[in-house]
Amino acid sequence: MWQLYQFPLCPFSRKVRLLLGEKAIGYELIRESPWLRRDEFIDMNPACQTPVMVDSTAPIILIDSQAICEYLEETIDRAPMISGTATNRAEIRRLVSWFDDKLYFEVTAPLMHERMLKRLVHRQAPDAGILRSAMKNANAHLDYIDWLLDHRRWVAGPMLSLADFAAAAQISVSDYLGGVDWRGHENSREWYAAMKSRPTFQPLLSERMEVILPPDHYDQPDF
Repeated sequence: MWQLYQFPLCPFSRKVRLLLGEKAIGYELIRESPWLRRDEFIDMNPACQTPVMVDSTAPIILIDSQAICEYLEETIDRAPMISGTATNRAEIRRLVSWFDDKLYFEVTAPLMHERMLKRLVHRQAPDAGILRSAMKNANAHLDYIDWLLDHRRWVAGPMLSLADFAAAAQISVSDYLGGVDWRGHENSREWYAAMKSRPTFQPLLSERMEVILPPDHYDQPDF
C-alpha cells in the first residue's frame, strides 16, 4: 500500500489526497513536519518538503505533488483528471501551475508562516501587515476564480479536473487559517461548496492542526 508523508495543512498533500480519493486508491497517512528536518525524511526527499509518496513493496518513492499527480494519471485509468483535447489538458496544467505557484506564494504561504509556523515553531506573534496583504491577494484570486466560473462549469472547463483540486487545496488551507473573505464571491462560494460536499473532501475538513482552530464555517458545505 502507498504511504503519503504529509501534515494536515499542507496544500500540496491535499491536492494529492483529493486525486487519490477520486481514483479510489488506498493509502496510509504518515504525519511529517518538514520544519523538523528529520534525517530520515531528508534521505527520502533532499528538499525536505511534503508530500512524498512511498510504495515500499516496489520500491517507489515519488516526490513533488505535480509529479505524483502526473504519475497517478499515467498509471491509473479510473477518473482521469487531466483529460480532453490537447488544448483542454494544457489549460488544466496552466491553472494547476497558477494555483500551486501564484496562489500559494501570494496567499497560502504567508498565511501558513504567520499563523502556523510562527505559533508552532518560532513562538512569535503574526505580522498584521503581512496578513492584510495575503487577505487582499486572496480576494484578487477569488475574483479570478469568479471570472473563470462565469465562463465554465468548473475552473478549467466543463469537467471536474486537477485544476479544481489544486485550487480547492490552497483555498481550504487559507480558509482554515482565516484568510478568506467570501463576501461578494458567489461563483467561488458555490464552486467551493460543491467541492466541500464531495466525499473525497470530507476527510480533509475533519482534520485539525494542533493548537490552531479554523473558523466555524470551515467544515460546513453550506456556508
